[in-house]
Amino acid sequence: MSSLKDKTVTMAHGAGGRQTSELIDQIFAAHFANPDLTADDAAVLTPPAGKMAVSTDGFIVSPAFFPGGNIGKLSICGTVNDLACMGAKPLYLTCAFVIEEGFPMEKLEEIVSAMEKTATEAGVHIVSGDTKVAGKGQVDGVFITTTGMGQIEDGVNVGGTLAHLGDAIIVTGDVGRHGCTILLAREDFGIEANVTSDCAPLWKTVEAVMNTTHDLHVIRDATRGGVGTVLYEIAGQSNVGIRLDAASVPVAPEVKGVCGMLGLEPLYLACEGRMVIMAPKAEAEKIVETLRKCPYSKDAAIIGEVIDDQPGKVVMTTEIGTQALLPQPGGELLPRIC
Repeated sequence: MSSLKDKTVTMAHGAGGRQTSELIDQIFAAHFANPDLTADDAAVLTPPAGKMAVSTDGFIVSPAFFPGGNIGKLSICGTVNDLACMGAKPLYLTCAFVIEEGFPMEKLEEIVSAMEKTATEAGVHIVSGDTKVAGKGQVDGVFITTTGMGQIEDGVNVGGTLAHLGDAIIVTGDVGRHGCTILLAREDFGIEANVTSDCAPLWKTVEAVMNTTHDLHVIRDATRGGVGTVLYEIAGQSNVGIRLDAASVPVAPEVKGVCGMLGLEPLYLACEGRMVIMAPKAEAEKIVETLRKCPYSKDAAIIGEVIDDQPGKVVMTTEIGTQALLPQPGGELLPRIC
């Protein structure tokens, strides 16, 4: 078997013959090996007891490599976090690659290696996959689609329709870092700032919160559109109003500086390692205390509350004490951030 070192992906690697077998064996199987990974047409798995959650997500981030991660790490985090938002322990994951002809094999292995490392951290098994090679220019580098399956923990019932009046609104860390990182990585503005993506797998963070209390109403990861968009979605689903305290929203100084120069609102920039949690006020302080002990949520904070005024709207109390309606996001804020 020939070595793939220093080679690029060719159309032959997607044709199903010897080169395809080499790609699968030397890149994918070499990094994804686990007892559930199959070489057959479908994985045969043991279903979880009770309810399960299933989620699919596609990843087309540009650039594919960015400070704090790459498209491979992102593809695992995105799906694991979607499962975690339903109170589900990630068990199994499948992945499909669409790779552009000429893509460097070294870069592909770096992506796959990041997936291996992140899946191990999250405790999820990659069990099946698919590889397609597209002609030069038909796809931008590499696109990945992942599907995850997880077991919903007993006694957990969360969802966007379940926000209650009086709930505290918690974010698990500083907001807007992933969107800001991708913006700077594209070098469209000539701004230099030390901003790193918050991309991280959050199942163990959610598990720690659920071990503290099962009295949780909403868990949502703030990806495209950021925290502001998520809050508008939940306000609409639950037909409630939301009031935020601007001074309580954690934003890293470097992100705040970039947003100030470009006239952006950090609440609308994507996160890939942050969640919004809504829970009774009586539970909020111990949830934040638990979050601050976890590696990806040291800056967790209570940023607002669910109210009965202006259902479907998000109101911000500014740092000078006035109230303003947070504008509802629309249009294309920042394409291809995940």
